[in-house]
Amino acid sequence: MKILVFTYEYPPVGGGGGRVAQDICWGLVKHGHDVRVLTTHWGELPSTEVQNGVHIQRVSTGRKLSYRAGFMDMGRYIPASVLAARRTIRDWRPDILHVHFAVPSGPAAWVISKMSGIPYVLTAHLGDVPGGVPQKTKHWFRLVLPFTPPIWQDAARVAAVSEFTRILAIKHYAVPIEVVPNGVNLDLLDPGEIRANAVPRIVFAGRFMTQKNPIQIVRTLANLRDLPWECVMLGDGPLKADVEEEISRLKLTDRFFLSGWVTPDQVIDWYRKSDILFMPSRSEGLPVAGVQALSMGLALVLSRVGGCGDLIEQGKNGFLLDRDDLVGFEESMKIILSDPEKLQACRVASRQLAAKFDTEIVVESYVKIFTEVVQGNNALRPEENM
Repeated sequence: MKILVFTYEYPPVGGGGGRVAQDICWGLVKHGHDVRVLTTHWGELPSTEVQNGVHIQRVSTGRKLSYRAGFMDMGRYIPASVLAARRTIRDWRPDILHVHFAVPSGPAAWVISKMSGIPYVLTAHLGDVPGGVPQKTKHWFRLVLPFTPPIWQDAARVAAVSEFTRILAIKHYAVPIEVVPNGVNLDLLDPGEIRANAVPRIVFAGRFMTQKNPIQIVRTLANLRDLPWECVMLGDGPLKADVEEEISRLKLTDRFFLSGWVTPDQVIDWYRKSDILFMPSRSEGLPVAGVQALSMGLALVLSRVGGCGDLIEQGKNGFLLDRDDLVGFEESMKIILSDPEKLQACRVASRQLAAKFDTEIVVESYVKIFTEVVQGNNALRPEENM
């Protein structure tokens, strides 16, 4: 099949949703499909290139930061990608469109689908669902929500990355939605022999923003300063300076390392050297950072939000806590940090649980969906096949 992918974020731009799109695209190429991506330009990235067989075209939106897009940045993606898609399909007509993020990628694919008759499949990642990340998008949806129903209703199929995302979307859009989880390549993300560090290394990976609640990591670990640990916080964002200030105030500068912005490969390198993923998030879909950490054999301490519950068997490979249970986070971290055998057992269990998130399974699910949509579309347009 020829598959044109609309995703306003694609590595190295954006966060976990973009990495999911990339992994799926690579998997589709591996299955023999012809894949092209329309995404956002940033910095000195080339306007066009081929990565792992995926043809990438980056359109200009004026985006200034790799890790965050403003409302206008996302808005400009829509006309820019529509124009690029029109040029693309003149000479290369795709069989199907795959859309990551109902907004802002959805409107662009909706327009192209209406113009060309090419069906599209929509994948929702939580932040593009009303109420998914309210601290970030509540004011945006006040403006755009009335215009979003056709994007969902006119999709040939709709997938959500977690059951939580699916349930939240159904509250706003009366369409059938299936769950296709975020996946990881277990062959590429192989930790090798799992052996806990003598001094446990805790890692956080994500944007430094309210949704991810990074300051709570510092405050929780400050109450465990008598235990052996070190913490690496990977990423960048508007709260990074606040986190640094809190680390200094609590006199923990010798226990923390803040890397700043890192590439996806660097995240995995840090995972390989770490023991515990600590993410007390306020909201999540199915966090890519969590799925990757699972595959790399890290113990997990996460908030009970979104799809995080899919990543943990309570007490076996980590702990799941209510997002406001500050005492619970502290006690859970204390259990893992004070018992090397428990930490080792959690790490081994995580790697075993990762099998259900293998990208190969995810890609096969999408191939099945795409095939059914394309065959159904062809059946409705028999004159084009004569």
